[in-house]
Amino acid sequence: MLYRREGFPDEGEIVLCTVTKINPNSVFVHVDDYDKGGMVHISEISPGRIRNIRDFVVENKVVVCKVLSVNRERGYIDLSLRRVNETLRRNKLEEVKQELKAEKIIELIANKFKKDVRAFYHEISRPIIEEYGMVYNGFSQVASGSIKTDDLKIPKEYKKDFEELIAKRFRVEQIPVGGILKLSTYADDGVEIIKKLLKDIEKIKNAKIAYLGAGAYRINIESDDVKKDEKLLDERIEYVLEEIKKHDGTGSFTKEAAEE
Repeated sequence: MLYRREGFPDEGEIVLCTVTKINPNSVFVHVDDYDKGGMVHISEISPGRIRNIRDFVVENKVVVCKVLSVNRERGYIDLSLRRVNETLRRNKLEEVKQELKAEKIIELIANKFKKDVRAFYHEISRPIIEEYGMVYNGFSQVASGSIKTDDLKIPKEYKKDFEELIAKRFRVEQIPVGGILKLSTYADDGVEIIKKLLKDIEKIKNAKIAYLGAGAYRINIESDDVKKDEKLLDERIEYVLEEIKKHDGTGSFTKEAAEE
């Protein structure tokens, strides 16, 4: 991985490391995120008593550690393996996976323009990392439409290539938002009233309504911004339920929770 951060990590930061040397009471690692050395004491390898440290770590193996303390003057970084739970480990590895995907985009464009990959990576990544922390964060925001490629300070001659590859490789995951809406009314023009109310819901971007029978409708929104669309749907549903009451009717809505 080409990604490197400058300086030293902060205490409590989760970092990717590679085991370089195993001693009876400690493990030395290379802190890959910062291109620096670090040490894990045997007491920070795993909970409980450790008879053989090699049962827990292997040289050249990539591990996820938590930064315990940093001595910038001496260049010491003390780390812990046992304080990284499964969720933290999984999140860090997913972050690395996404960053490698971003690096691959830079590599492909470097090869297309016959540029040295490492030099081209530093040219493109430096302003992005300064602003967004990691390259994939910047690319993801471009893919979601939150920012433009101009915000990443990518040189004009490469902009089109980056836009195409980012759109292709960083597709925004769409999460379903919706639920079951039930409407009924005794008004003479009840059918038209319900049709009008449903059309109001369909104005939400990517909203689809399917009739289930017996006055029930399934509402589904393929959302790339769950919080925003859930709020918008709640407002529309509230309006619909109030309106149906004004026309001698009843209504209810059962939300189906979206997984984030």
